[in-house]
Amino acid sequence: MAGTGSIETIRTLCRDLPAGDVDAAQAARARQMVLTKPPGSLGRLEDLAEFLACWQGRAIPVLDTAVVLIFAGSHGITQRGVSAFPAAVTAQMVANFAGGGAAVNQLARQAGIDLDVVPLDIDTPTGDFTQGPAMDEAAFLAAVDAGRAAVPDGAQLVCVGEMGIGNTTVAATLCAALFGGTGSEWVGRGTGVDDAGLARKAETVDAALRFHGDRLSDPLEAARLVGGRELAAILGAVIEARLRGVPVLLDGFVATAAAAPLAKLAEGGLSHCLAGHVSAEAQHGKLLAKLGLRPLLDLGMRLGEGSGACLAVNILRGALACHSGMATFAEAGVSEG
Repeated sequence: MAGTGSIETIRTLCRDLPAGDVDAAQAARARQMVLTKPPGSLGRLEDLAEFLACWQGRAIPVLDTAVVLIFAGSHGITQRGVSAFPAAVTAQMVANFAGGGAAVNQLARQAGIDLDVVPLDIDTPTGDFTQGPAMDEAAFLAAVDAGRAAVPDGAQLVCVGEMGIGNTTVAATLCAALFGGTGSEWVGRGTGVDDAGLARKAETVDAALRFHGDRLSDPLEAARLVGGRELAAILGAVIEARLRGVPVLLDGFVATAAAAPLAKLAEGGLSHCLAGHVSAEAQHGKLLAKLGLRPLLDLGMRLGEGSGACLAVNILRGALACHSGMATFAEAGVSEG
């Protein structure tokens, strides 16, 4: 993969995103209609089989090679007291992922998918975006390219997750920039801040909106000015997956916010994405509604790390087990209604 080169290069890529395979989706739908069940009786499982067929380009999709990519970054705004945990926890959790001790390690293992952790200059926090840009163009592009490069050859499904103390405030700021609204309308308690911490988060968002003003009207500039390295890398991974025709499972609020600029850049930009779950983080459901994404699970989770996306892989495996393994009426000698 060649380097992205410039923000305009990203914009150009997003103007001509490949579509899914309509013929494969129609073939999958036709198969669903002759399996030994009343039409539609498996509900969303049938839709999921068609979705995967569309984006894998085969009537009977497979999930032999799935991966969860966890991108980690550090944030200058942590000094504003927006998290219940210190900034050092980001590096500590990256080590925990490497040691196999985090929740996502267990969920990835249980779902039978590979896990790759990509730390992004975690010893160098982004700038405090209430006083300047979070990243200059070079740093932003380097993070996007890291995300693109992390998508492995042969992947049939990519799950994206993140780690970064302070990044729910970053995600809330990016959402306010992309969709409008104030800090209080987009922030949640994240790692568990008290009321004073919640107020600091809202003021941080509002201060960033005031400082950057109209420059935030451009989705890519918004991602650079008030985003973070791990969010930019998720955006890069989601773009690269689309270019390769690979479906994506988004995790929680931060991962969804990270991908949201693509929806603003191109109609149907997130058509290859599914929402693994709806987080308990206050505004994730609101964001999913704005993006037209219906979550697969609602379990009150708010951990991040790709945990909800990993868990949702099991739903996709169930959908494909029925789609590929069930007999047709003709094969089973069962009379159709």
